[in-house]
Amino acid sequence: MGTTVFERSRPPASVVQHALADSRHAVFWRDDLPDALAPDRPPLVGAHAADLVVVGGGYTGLWTALLAKERDPDARVVVVEAQRVGWAASGRNGGFCEASLTHGHENGMARWPDEMPLLERLGLENLDAIEAAEDRYGIDFQFERTGQLAPATEPHQVAWLREWHEEAVAGGEEGVVFLDETEVQASVASPTYLAGVWEQRTCGMLHPARLAAELARAAEERGVEIYERSHVRGLETRDRAGVSVVTSSGRVDAARAVLATNVFPSLLARNRLMTVPVYDYVLMTEPLTAEQLASIGWRDRQGIGDMANQFHYYRITKDDRILFGGYDAVYHYGRKVRPEYEDRPQTWRALASHFFTTFPQLEGLRFSHRWAGAIDTSTQFTAFFGTARDHRVAYAAGFTGLGVGSTRFAAEVMLDLLDRVENERTTLTMVRKRPLPFPPEPAAAIGINATRWSLDRADHNEGRRNLLLRTLDALGLGFDS
Repeated sequence: MGTTVFERSRPPASVVQHALADSRHAVFWRDDLPDALAPDRPPLVGAHAADLVVVGGGYTGLWTALLAKERDPDARVVVVEAQRVGWAASGRNGGFCEASLTHGHENGMARWPDEMPLLERLGLENLDAIEAAEDRYGIDFQFERTGQLAPATEPHQVAWLREWHEEAVAGGEEGVVFLDETEVQASVASPTYLAGVWEQRTCGMLHPARLAAELARAAEERGVEIYERSHVRGLETRDRAGVSVVTSSGRVDAARAVLATNVFPSLLARNRLMTVPVYDYVLMTEPLTAEQLASIGWRDRQGIGDMANQFHYYRITKDDRILFGGYDAVYHYGRKVRPEYEDRPQTWRALASHFFTTFPQLEGLRFSHRWAGAIDTSTQFTAFFGTARDHRVAYAAGFTGLGVGSTRFAAEVMLDLLDRVENERTTLTMVRKRPLPFPPEPAAAIGINATRWSLDRADHNEGRRNLLLRTLDALGLGFDS
């Protein structure tokens, strides 16, 4: 087995230790949120009536509530959140808002090749709508349509990039630019870069916590009621009268419900095995000085995600910090989501080491924040959809790390499904058919950890996938990133 650049060009341990020494175990995005955008909303108390009740105050639930009020301004819409608005993945992610609804072109082509032109058009329209939302609703989540850069950091990845670019050109795709070694390093000055593809139209950067907070504000301005610290304990079906969402201190009786709980256990038994929580880890630097910024270039402010199976993603914030995350994706036995899983010193050290391999000229820079969160992963690597209780309940989950953009699309799909509308969204195979579930334990842990080990081995073997990965690919269960 070979080595990767992150093993060949490790920084001194003292550099890593110095960079992490004063970091806080806290989510930067929430610390950066103005008090005015984080009001302390009351819990649900007593009985309430609604036309639509939404369980979950993240992107999926908030987009659903807001779009439901746009469709019917007179509808009574209630959102019930177990913690705070944007507390989970919606407030912890890297802020990459991608057009892809299929976790990338390759994953989509492997699963729904005939529908990919439609899926890609719908994805771009969805991204355009998110970009337009700031003006439409009078909100600010610091959206920048920067595109995304995919750099090759190993020689074998250069051929992958050339093939990607050639296919894009042959397919008439606009805004896909190939950069050779000189060009990519002129764009972003990392000695690890051997080439790159810059997709200029299909991704934007945003402030994750501000997006959740501003969606909540826009929804409340239109009459949506949001209750925080209200853990839902049950979903009851009432004869001909809809459903009831029950908490420890109250209930909402509604004609219809949307379940937007994502990584957390579903209120529907049928969905308990459809996702697994995989922990992702992130570092945030202190703001860079003008000299440090000049040393790395990055004037186009693209999001960056490298080509490895165990990939890194990174971006620049509005105040010139660098977020650096990814690489480790950790599953814990039993599908558990627990606070103690969020602090993993060995992962922080690995990420910090990889950061200074990528940008050795930033030696001496410190990390201000470190945090983690759980991603709701599905076997098709993208969201699945459905209804229950005689079309009174709709759900979407399994976004697998690309929910910043696709949750808005999911909200449209769920509202369409509740209305029994047949259109180009609801007739998609991705919407009509459920993916395979994950197996119960111990098979889930054995399979997931074996897959993760195999992906790491592929990264050390010029991308060659072993028998396990090839078998999963053939079954439509292969993970390519």
